[in-house]
Amino acid sequence: MQFTPLTVVQHRVEIGAPLPFNIRDNDGTLLLARGQWLKTADQREALFNRGALVDLAELRSTAQTIALASPDELPGLWSRCMEALAQTLRNSAQEGFVAALDEATPPVLALLERDKDLAIFQVLRQSGNANVQYGVNHAMHAAITGCLVAQRLGWTEADAQRVFKAALTMNISMLELQGQLAVQTSPPTPEQREAILAHPEFSRRMLEISGVTDGDWLAAVEQHHENADGTGYPRGLRDPGDIAALVRRADIYTAKLSPRVGRESITADKAGRMMFMQDPGHPMTAALVKEFGVYPPGCFVRLMSGETGLVVKRGATVMTPIVAVLTSPYGSSLPEPLRRDTAQRDYAVHSVLGHHSVGLMVSTEALLAVAAA
Repeated sequence: MQFTPLTVVQHRVEIGAPLPFNIRDNDGTLLLARGQWLKTADQREALFNRGALVDLAELRSTAQTIALASPDELPGLWSRCMEALAQTLRNSAQEGFVAALDEATPPVLALLERDKDLAIFQVLRQSGNANVQYGVNHAMHAAITGCLVAQRLGWTEADAQRVFKAALTMNISMLELQGQLAVQTSPPTPEQREAILAHPEFSRRMLEISGVTDGDWLAAVEQHHENADGTGYPRGLRDPGDIAALVRRADIYTAKLSPRVGRESITADKAGRMMFMQDPGHPMTAALVKEFGVYPPGCFVRLMSGETGLVVKRGATVMTPIVAVLTSPYGSSLPEPLRRDTAQRDYAVHSVLGHHSVGLMVSTEALLAVAAA
């Protein structure tokens, strides 16, 4: 490791915000891990005075790190960056939330730019504690979806980022309640229903208290359940803003893809058809379905060959993805995933399988190696 004094980058050490790098003693011993917080200026000054150090490799910008990363490093980067974003959301009621969000958001956006197929894969994949973490996971999935669709629509980078942050924070006033509802088998209680109806305005208020001043971001959060026909809430508006309208569609689509207790996730092809039926002809919905395709990365499929596998990359058309085959035509598991181009007639997609239909555990790295082959 090569080190530089912490004082050289002291402008990046903010009180009440997560540390962007590890801080070490002058002998290299770890003092504070990246992501920990300094609560007072005295704590920061004490680190300067003791000659604390930072690894030069950690000072490389996130964009540089992601741009230079090899394909096999991307899954690990996604995992770390998504966990940092999730932790930021879980701390949304704490002081310094906006600064933490500004720190955690750019890496995910950089990863999205690096590989959009892998970004879609994050939305389709479901972790083992998906119900418990439903609110946080759903916010991140909706944010990725909204940003991808905004880019497909040709929106400015600034507006695409607003969509990302609005979707990410639309439910911060009810994240815990979302987790409860995801595992609750009974209908919402009157108190829960009241909290659901109030959450757009409460989430906006939390953001304002945290220091958000972007009016478009705030309006999108407050209006993300409004509908142009006046049936939405909390105010029954008929003219919600474009950012709110896109966030609402990303919210609805990703909710269909997510399982809850007593309800399996809806397969991607069915979710896309449902969006079209519920919202025929709208350019935002059309762009969403085109971006994800009929068989988006992360969904399980059965091929005409009888093999089953996981889509790892979009193909030349929405109907011809690249698949990592996991089982033989007879259902036996394969020692290593095999690459299948479904544009070939013998390997065309026969059907989409539910999330739990293929009970095999395969590393993301192994799957993506198939995509890159």
